[in-house]
Amino acid sequence: MNELTLKDIQQAAERIRTHAHYTPVLRCESINQLAGNDLFCKGEHLQKVGAFKFRGAFNAVSQLSREQLDQGLITVSSGNHAQALALAGQLFRSKVYIIMPETASHIKKEAVKSYGATIYSCGNVQHQREKALIDFQIKTGAYYIHSFDHPHIIEGQGTVALELLNQVADLDVLVAPVGGGGLLAGIALCAKSMSPGIQVYGAEPLGADDAARSLASGERQPQLDPQTIADGLQTGLGELNWSIIKQSVDRIVTVREDEILHATRFVWERMKQLVEPSGAVALAAVFSDEFRALHQGQRVGLVFSGGNVNSDFFQNQNQS
Repeated sequence: MNELTLKDIQQAAERIRTHAHYTPVLRCESINQLAGNDLFCKGEHLQKVGAFKFRGAFNAVSQLSREQLDQGLITVSSGNHAQALALAGQLFRSKVYIIMPETASHIKKEAVKSYGATIYSCGNVQHQREKALIDFQIKTGAYYIHSFDHPHIIEGQGTVALELLNQVADLDVLVAPVGGGGLLAGIALCAKSMSPGIQVYGAEPLGADDAARSLASGERQPQLDPQTIADGLQTGLGELNWSIIKQSVDRIVTVREDEILHATRFVWERMKQLVEPSGAVALAAVFSDEFRALHQGQRVGLVFSGGNVNSDFFQNQNQS
């Protein structure tokens, strides 16, 4: 695979143009005051399937042959990529098989089923997921699409930045959450190509901080027993994603669980937007003392990456 370029992301934007939503940029004066910066929030929680993941999944599936589509599609995912691939498979008339950890949220499982995909449950440990993938891939003969460590996935996710930089001029900083790294890699690649002076930050839970440790050490670090309410960010960095992130991302800001919860509540209560904890991590980073010490009075873009949250989420938090 040749090195990914801005042209690849632009071509992905053309592929998804008539199927993915061109999501809005949201503003809120009370958030600006609290952050000390002028914030432009890209509303990917309003994307199809409730997350940016549809961009990459549709872009990847759209480049398969009819023969590959007829084999069926398979992936391992705890939620948002599972929904995205299920919908993309439905649109391309391809059977989809999803291997989901037993702890995946009920709302995400139901959404996957609603798109016609078949779910196979697996354990929550990485080697259990890998074994389940091998077993069911042999059983089904389906074509595997990785949830983040895949060039066509990265291209699709990069269209988030392509849109945002066309919607908002002269951003100083762009902040995106990082789990497996597909979104951050695509955004960093796009943003640095379009606006070389922009700073690109990743936002990560302190309890799942492999990206921060990787950037600090210069070597990709393993994800060690992640513990965070931001369930979409528990996955370790992919190899291809890391190769882009280490070159194009300026900093990773880690945030505590209480900071993630505060940012999530703030978006719900002040902006009236249903954003899941993983989707609010970028805002938590912008609110942090670390970020505020570096940036004041600047134009900051950030991504609300998803909105798939159980309605009883805060009730459960209050009871814990």
